[in-house]
Amino acid sequence: MIERRTRILILEALKRTPIVSLLGPRQSGKTTLARALARKRWSTSFDLENPTDVARLSLPMIALEPLRGLMVIDEIQRMPKLFEVLRVLADRPRTPARFLILGSADPHLIRGVSESLAGRVSHIDIGGFDLSEVGPESFAKLWLRGGLPRSYLARSNATSLA
Repeated sequence: MIERRTRILILEALKRTPIVSLLGPRQSGKTTLARALARKRWSTSFDLENPTDVARLSLPMIALEPLRGLMVIDEIQRMPKLFEVLRVLADRPRTPARFLILGSADPHLIRGVSESLAGRVSHIDIGGFDLSEVGPESFAKLWLRGGLPRSYLARSNATSLA
């Protein structure tokens, strides 16, 4: 896996604010990065494209309030009502949890996060790999394949272009 400089930004933001939103286009590596961070600490993950996780969050306050550590909520744009619950949870004294919320860079999502979670959230944008992440020796490969992980990391140029 390529070390993403975004990882350091997320860790720093989690120290400052109870909620960090990681926004970017599909297939930019948000979920992969969040999983790598979650593996290294006490965490609970929810994928809102997974019907089981959606069911677990049908009563979000009851599901989230007792949890501690890092909570990763992927595809949060699918359940905007969670913003209000996250606001309440983030305002608890000595907040026992941190939230990493992932979503597409949808203007409605950004507005919902900004309005509901003002002062409680750090925003981090992620795109494809850039030259500082892959190294200058990979300039030609990055230029040809682009920075989205699946395309950049494909076994061959033909697979990448397909």
